[in-house]
Amino acid sequence: MSNSKVAVLKTRPETVVEDYGRLLHLAEYGRFIPQDQDTLLKLNLSWTKYFPACSSQPWQVEGLVKTLIADGYSPERLFPVENKTVVTDPIKGARNNKWTPILEQSGLKFYPLPEVEWVTHAFQEPLLKLNEIFPEGIEIPKMYIGRNVIHLPTVKTHGHSTTTGAIKNSFGGLLKEVRHYAHKYMHEVLVDLMIMQKELHPGIFAVMDGTVCGDGAGPRTMIPKVKNLILAGGDSVAVDAVAARLMGFDPLSIPYIRMCHERGLGTGDMKDIEIVGEDITGIDFGFKTTKSLVIWGDQMLRRGPLRFLEKLLLRSPLVVWAPLASNIYHDLFWYPTVGRKRIKQFSRTEWGKLWKEY
Repeated sequence: MSNSKVAVLKTRPETVVEDYGRLLHLAEYGRFIPQDQDTLLKLNLSWTKYFPACSSQPWQVEGLVKTLIADGYSPERLFPVENKTVVTDPIKGARNNKWTPILEQSGLKFYPLPEVEWVTHAFQEPLLKLNEIFPEGIEIPKMYIGRNVIHLPTVKTHGHSTTTGAIKNSFGGLLKEVRHYAHKYMHEVLVDLMIMQKELHPGIFAVMDGTVCGDGAGPRTMIPKVKNLILAGGDSVAVDAVAARLMGFDPLSIPYIRMCHERGLGTGDMKDIEIVGEDITGIDFGFKTTKSLVIWGDQMLRRGPLRFLEKLLLRSPLVVWAPLASNIYHDLFWYPTVGRKRIKQFSRTEWGKLWKEY
């Protein structure tokens, strides 16, 4: 496929913002993101709190925004967005992850998606699971229709989908807060999201941060590991495939990548992807996907031995227990006892020192 070029560069804290500019030009992002159309900047918020590799990094946001504006993209046509989940708050998350000052300094307004208009949208192409999950209709943000999108994921594992990246980042924008209903069929839903994006957006591009990557029980309770890499490309499937390969996975062994590849939604086979920039031959982070207590419990209720309780506990008014339990586990137990130790270790790295400067 002509879109299946992925740019990969090594970087360091002293040059990362400029390196993002080099990366974008190397990946020929202007071919995918027309300047004469509005562009969504879909940030990635996996936790309201800051945790290394969990959400879009401030230098990632700054590098992208500065490059866009320097290249002539009008700030008035750039729309940074992020959504709410049952366990995240986009406004607080934008502050805690230090996006807010970067966006404000560049004259960009942040759009929390719960505050914009949502409409029911009928998609032309058949979807694998989402019509079944949401029989009353799929609601999407009205502002998504007809605009380009640039995704800003990070390189990390995920307990529901093995890895997460450019494709999974759309999960947090195109579906409402109740998108946890889709966890049962995560891989099929990620294929649906690629189909939906192809219909909605005239241009799609991904800028992925791998300066600090997440290993283990992603997308939150991970072990941060410094890898000093950044990636970009106009084929989200190819970007996710390269990231998976770097982490040590066979991309085509991951169902959502394989299914997207088989349906012609992008390229997931490494032999068909052109890598420009860094030679990644032999790089293998050796990451392993594990499941946090919360994701393990969720899967037991949706597809495991407790699935007879799914409708009662996850699709009825009793579902309020789930976000409460998740917040108690993540914010009140894991973060103070395990997370802070890992953040302290991260703070001693050069990237941790850069984080403090924002």
